[in-house]
Amino acid sequence: MNTPLIFLVYVILNAALVQAQHTYFPDVVWQTKKPEELSMNKNLLDSAIVIAIQNENTVEKDLRIGLLKSYAREPDYKIIGPTKHRGGPTGVIVKNGYIVAQWGDVDRVDMTFSATKSFLSTVAGLAVDQGIISSVTDPVKKYVWDESFEGDHNAKVTWEHLLHQSSDWSGTLFGLQDWADRPPKDGGIDDWKKRNLVEPGTIYEYNDVRVNLLAYSLLNVWRKPLPMVLKEKIMDPIGASSTWRWYGYENSYVNMDGLMMQSVSGGGHHGGGLFSNTLDMARFGLLFLRNGKWKSQQLISEKWIQAASTPSSVQKDYGYLWWLNSDKKWKRYSSSVFYALGYGGNYIIVDRENDLVIVVRWVNEKIEDVLNLIFRSIEKK
Repeated sequence: MNTPLIFLVYVILNAALVQAQHTYFPDVVWQTKKPEELSMNKNLLDSAIVIAIQNENTVEKDLRIGLLKSYAREPDYKIIGPTKHRGGPTGVIVKNGYIVAQWGDVDRVDMTFSATKSFLSTVAGLAVDQGIISSVTDPVKKYVWDESFEGDHNAKVTWEHLLHQSSDWSGTLFGLQDWADRPPKDGGIDDWKKRNLVEPGTIYEYNDVRVNLLAYSLLNVWRKPLPMVLKEKIMDPIGASSTWRWYGYENSYVNMDGLMMQSVSGGGHHGGGLFSNTLDMARFGLLFLRNGKWKSQQLISEKWIQAASTPSSVQKDYGYLWWLNSDKKWKRYSSSVFYALGYGGNYIIVDRENDLVIVVRWVNEKIEDVLNLIFRSIEKK
């Protein structure tokens, strides 16, 4: 190798080392900085917070009542997992790793609903990273011993189909029937029950029963409760609190190697799912902002994060249980932005181009107004 090339390699490696040394990750106490220290306009940030607070989602504080009202059309709908009264509007804005703004009770633990799905996706990614799952294109039937994936149709379902919500898996899990989830507004329930199944991987359909099937299938490959996996591999290393919980249903316990373990749910549709405070959600978002690295540890591979945030072939704004801004829903933001989203207006937004993590909770449809002001607050150089 010639001298100029050796010198160039040295410069590149040294620059990468310097950047790594100056990348901030929070310890127990999360450091804050004034917006102006990070070239942000405080007045615009304050205006964003005012809009977030004034536009609280109208879902009932008693979320049990909220759920019963929201899903009253579903046949035999029932709540079989825990719920919790929610708090008020809450949020945090993280720039360059530092907290630049926050509002509400950021330590309060609330249900996150379908934001849970992005945590579940991460547990799947860990299984792929460690070789417990050889490939996301493998049929899940190869990994699950029981009859969950029997039959010509269900046997074709792969891990990727479940992660993309494109499996059209048919069956019943923990007393919940796939066809009862979000029946169409047009047509009768009988027509919905008797519909023709489509080839796995050809049509996107948001369906919590099938997401719970993914969680159950991952329990089969990890052979230990998924909250334990998440705690050990992700939440403890990123310094999350001890207050978060991940629940399943009262009837979702299964015998695994002689021990009864709860198969968790991928959201709060029937109760359960992840319960978390706002700061823990922000830490999780920061991990993804940093491409799966926390300080000196690569907790989840960059390869997985890239795959998880890539649009599926059948739903351009959806990856592996992450929503994507690839369709420019939020026009000011890059198409590379991706986010977790839960019922009631619970967001974890990852914006690499602006080095931002935004967590907003219990906001209504004015979320874009909030985001636009945050975007405008960044002083462009």
